[in-house]
Formats: sequence, C-alpha cells, structure tokens
Amino acid sequence: MGNNKEIVQVQNLYYRYDKENVLENINLSIAKGSFLAIVGPNGSGKSTLLKLMLGLLKPQKGTIRLFGQDIGKFKDQHKIGFVSQKANSFNTGFPATVFEVVGSGLTKKLGLFKFISKAENKKIMEAIRAVGMEDFANRNIGELSGGQQQRVFIARALVGEPELLILDEPTVGVDAENVSSFYEMLERLNKQDGITLLLVTHDIGTISDKVTDVACLNKNLHFHGSTEEFEKLKGNELSEIYGHDVQVLTHDHKHEGAHS
Repeated sequence: MGNNKEIVQVQNLYYRYDKENVLENINLSIAKGSFLAIVGPNGSGKSTLLKLMLGLLKPQKGTIRLFGQDIGKFKDQHKIGFVSQKANSFNTGFPATVFEVVGSGLTKKLGLFKFISKAENKKIMEAIRAVGMEDFANRNIGELSGGQQQRVFIARALVGEPELLILDEPTVGVDAENVSSFYEMLERLNKQDGITLLLVTHDIGTISDKVTDVACLNKNLHFHGSTEEFEKLKGNELSEIYGHDVQVLTHDHKHEGAHS
C-alpha cells in the first residue's frame, strides 16, 4: 500500500461536554507521510479531538483507529509523540539539562531509572541534533528561550522514534522571528525523516507552504483536503467556517499572485 496507508482513521466521531456537542460527525483520515494542519476558531474542538486521538478521552460515539487498530485496543503508544502547548510553561527552575530532558523521553521504553547505554546516548544526541539544539545539550533548560525550549520538547518526543508526531499550538510563546525556522524544522522532520505530522495551529498563513493537508474544524469538519485545495477556498467560505472574517495570508513567494 506504500505511502497511502492511513495511520489515523476517525469515523462518525461525536463528543459532548454536558449537553453540548463539541465535535459532531467527524470523519478524518491521516495518511502516512503527510503533514496535516488542523485549523479553526477557539473553542472549535481542536484540543478535544487531539485528546481523543491520544486516548486521553474516550469517543462517546464513532470510532478512532490508530495504525489500523481500534484505539481501545491500541498498545503501541511509543509510535506517537506528543508536544503540548503547555510544554513552554515548563518550570524554568527545574534543574535539568537539555540532554536530560530529551533523555527522559526514553523512560516510556526504558523505565525511569535505567542506566543510559551508549546506543541510547547516541539516540538522544540525534534527536537534539534533529531540532538544531546540539550546541545547547548541556545547558539548563531554564536558561533557554520559549522557542528553544519548545524545540527541546520536540526532541524529547522524537527520541522514542515515533511514526506520528502530534503538536498542539507549538509556537505559542515562540517569538515571531523564530517561528519560520521552527516550521522549517518541522518540514524537515516530515520530508527528510518521513515522520507524519499533525499540527493544531493558528498560523495557517505562515505554514501553508509547509503542510501537505489542511483540516478546518468548528464542531464539524468543514474542510479536509490538500493545501492547494485549501488555498482555493474563498474568504467568504472560510469566514463561514470561522464565524468571522478571515484572510489567508501566505508568506511564500512561490505562491504570490495566487491570492490576488
């Protein structure tokens, strides 16, 4: 089946808090090797959908399959890495180096106090290198900027060699000039390392040239398709999804003129 293998399949999914549906009839699949951005207004159910995919909440109606298995039976949690937006509200007084924080991502596989072998050492350094933080390996995590800390948390998620990396608003707390290099790093992980990425973001303009697919969520799934198809949506169609005026600004000069 090659690259078209769907590693996440969500079918007829409903979820409600109290009496209010947060998600209604969501059907969404994520193909291996893709880079999907989920966009939508605040309160549109994006975080709830991630929690359901991560098994933190149980579907009330509908099914989620991960790597072909029903989520209730899914045991290969190491195949999925997760970076929350909370990562950057990390306790900066915590006395751990970048190397130690990234190494703690192996505890799922190793158990907490196992001695780190040479091979694991190498893995930790590879993950740190993948996010461009090798010069900071021995630096205390509290001394780093928000954007650097966020890279470290991605390395921590990568060290377990996940096939799917889920990121919830990872650029919250990252200053504007570092956002584009941050997304370039994600694009590299996707294109060069073949990791499937799922990103919840508000920065749709900034990343439209990096992601392969876009899903627009506002309680229902209003759109799911390729980035090209998404860029053809008219402003009024997007405004209906968001419930207010939206402009898609792409920062990619290749596409200039496509949005006249």
